[in-house]
Amino acid sequence: MIRDARALAPEFVPEELWHRDGQIDALSAALRPLADGLTGEDVIITGPSGVGKTTLARHVVQQLERESFAVESGYVNCISDSTKSGALSQLLRSAGRAADLRIEGTPTSVFIDRFRELESQFVAIIDEVDILDDPLLLLSLYEHPAVTMVLITVDEDDLLADLDSRVQSRLRGAQRLHLEKYHHAELCDILQARAEIGLGHRVVEETVIERIADVAAGDARTGIVLLRRAVQHAQESGRNWVSESDVDASREPAQREIHERNVATLSTHQRVLYEIVKEAGQIGAHELHERYEERVSTPRSQASRRRYLRGLERYKMIRKYGTGRGSRYEYVGY
Repeated sequence: MIRDARALAPEFVPEELWHRDGQIDALSAALRPLADGLTGEDVIITGPSGVGKTTLARHVVQQLERESFAVESGYVNCISDSTKSGALSQLLRSAGRAADLRIEGTPTSVFIDRFRELESQFVAIIDEVDILDDPLLLLSLYEHPAVTMVLITVDEDDLLADLDSRVQSRLRGAQRLHLEKYHHAELCDILQARAEIGLGHRVVEETVIERIADVAAGDARTGIVLLRRAVQHAQESGRNWVSESDVDASREPAQREIHERNVATLSTHQRVLYEIVKEAGQIGAHELHERYEERVSTPRSQASRRRYLRGLERYKMIRKYGTGRGSRYEYVGY
């Protein structure tokens, strides 16, 4: 039944993106000068989880790299690499430029020097950028003539709230692209396209695609994971076609998989905060910070912790009630 399993993975970047033509054109125009050896226009992409922000960025940049020898790119998700050295290292490693450098013990200046050695234009795709421990990293990259940044975040206000005034000033001129949640019919088109690439024509009927889209409620990532799980359930049941009952049976496994994927991406300090909330079930902010400080030898700043907790909320791993010192955090699970 499976023709190309890659198409059923959330991180797969398809040749064609459905219902994002305007955003593709805008991002392509911002990055087009790179093909001529010039710095492109920095871009901030915003929108809720599951609307294709990362896929959009990677799709356009990969297309640009296919068309020009003058462009290369790197990607980092700050949920996993929130430190300055960690983010710089991952950007360079994903481009094959830092295999010889260790994250621990390597000064950030060494990573910056690697960017200076580049002979081509470099696109730095920085996902969950508002989680960065040291947003001054953005200033370092901004001032490098060979680097163009594509910054991805859910909410621009969350990003700008914690930024140094110098960084805010530089980003003021960046182009903004906002992605809305997919409508039901749009998500059906995306899921049907993935199914046909991965499985072939008519393996998944339209009614099944509509059922998955109903459950996913505009979140393409959830829809794709649920589609793959439903296909696996059908295979285990000895069938070469997918039914709505496969979808229903796959809802909890899909939710568990998404949750486990999110946990696996957490950096050390985020994981400590997450584990404390999980163990407690529900905990006040003051007690949470006290327990965190007891468990780690070099605690991150309160501002960094707030960013980490905001990321956990965004991934629906915890839920926050109230504000300030009276706020409480609750474990969500899957």
